[in-house]
Amino acid sequence: MDFIGFLNGPVLDGVNTINGVLTDYVLVVLLIATGLYISIKTKFVQVRCFGEGWKRLFGNFSLKGEKKEGQMSSFQSLCTAVGGQVGTGNIVGVCGAVLVGGPGSIFWIWIIAFFGMATNYAEATLAQKTKTKDETGATIGGPVYYIKAAFKGGFGKFMAGFFAVAITLALGIMGCMVQSNAMAGVISSASGGVIPTWVVGAVVVALCLWVFLGGTNRLAGITEKIVPLMAIGYIVGALAVLLTHLPQLVEAFGLIFKYAFTPWSAAGGVVFAVFAAISKGANRGLFANEAGMGSTPHAHALAEVEKPHDQGTVAMMGVFICTYFVVTLTGLVVVTTLFTGDGAVAQAIATQGADGLAQFSKNTLAQQVFATLFTAGPANWFVAIALFFFAFSTIIAWNLFGKINITYLFGKKAVAPFCIIACICMFIGSMVESDLVWALADLFNMIMVIPNVAAIIALGGVVGKIALGKDNSFGMEEK
Repeated sequence: MDFIGFLNGPVLDGVNTINGVLTDYVLVVLLIATGLYISIKTKFVQVRCFGEGWKRLFGNFSLKGEKKEGQMSSFQSLCTAVGGQVGTGNIVGVCGAVLVGGPGSIFWIWIIAFFGMATNYAEATLAQKTKTKDETGATIGGPVYYIKAAFKGGFGKFMAGFFAVAITLALGIMGCMVQSNAMAGVISSASGGVIPTWVVGAVVVALCLWVFLGGTNRLAGITEKIVPLMAIGYIVGALAVLLTHLPQLVEAFGLIFKYAFTPWSAAGGVVFAVFAAISKGANRGLFANEAGMGSTPHAHALAEVEKPHDQGTVAMMGVFICTYFVVTLTGLVVVTTLFTGDGAVAQAIATQGADGLAQFSKNTLAQQVFATLFTAGPANWFVAIALFFFAFSTIIAWNLFGKINITYLFGKKAVAPFCIIACICMFIGSMVESDLVWALADLFNMIMVIPNVAAIIALGGVVGKIALGKDNSFGMEEK
């Protein structure tokens, strides 16, 4: 067996096995347990302070915020965080979750998000609490700083270093490759192959370099403009689909709630099991809103606010918007158009059982949905353009998160080489799809959750005091 065969064979199988265990067991327990624990510690801050977060979000709304080097407004930080949260997973990933786990997986995405709002509150407040300044006076912060504050000496340094390596590989390198691959694939497909994938890759790299070289100010200026506009555009398109299928909408909600707790049987066998719905819902819930992953705190640490609690309430809105707007609408349009009545998936399952699902792909399911509103050509372009902007905002946000951790590991001198490597990987990713790269990106995404949530749990008392107004200060001594 040659080396490439070894990588795509035993190595890929091993990584997929580990990912399966992490997805089906470890992540479900960690995410729900952490969210529940923080919810109790904060007396369900996601409910008590929901209105406050909503007011802070729109009170800071602006498409042209102030420019301060190394800092962001609260709204800019949220847009950067949401830019990282809303990616290809909110379209392709949700389609895949529904195909594998059935309509019931959407219910479990909602559950994960409810507790995830509390987890994201904790991440943002701790990032604010432990943020610091670099040698140039720019604000820096993120999980590595509150991980070191949570654990003593060498163990804390090890956990912080482990997290920094994992997130740099997961988001800064491999994550950007899979995003550029999805962008290039969908644009090339929408053009009927007229636009080669390498051309899309070259354009993506050029745009990303322009943002990377502009520093925090340029990134903040870009995200505060494109994130609200892309979200609104996609939401309007999804709502238009639902309006044309109103009679099926009630049935769609019925399927979501029913098959969250019972298997979907057809043609004499089980098509969607409850365990699969929970597993895929938890997995997609994590990747859709990133609560507990440790990515978005890097953006929230840069916000200039009066006290850590302020940004915590805004951070909760990021999870709410990503899940209950973008993800929910994606799931609803899929279930409403394809799973109800004489929808294509419903008919395939009724006649062929589980075998009928083989004809559907998560990569083209969204196009099939929007083809019910437009003709096939415009539907393909609508999804392609939406996915392009979602993925682009994700790449530039993830690059920022990667740079913060590269700086922590190796200093500022390593930032430029890191960005060059990231751009090369993005270009390669646009042309070559590697199952191993996708699997490794998932693996590092999941393992970076472990040190992050461990620190959140260890500092749960601190988060509780912040949420209840008993601690409004910045700064925290490392143990």
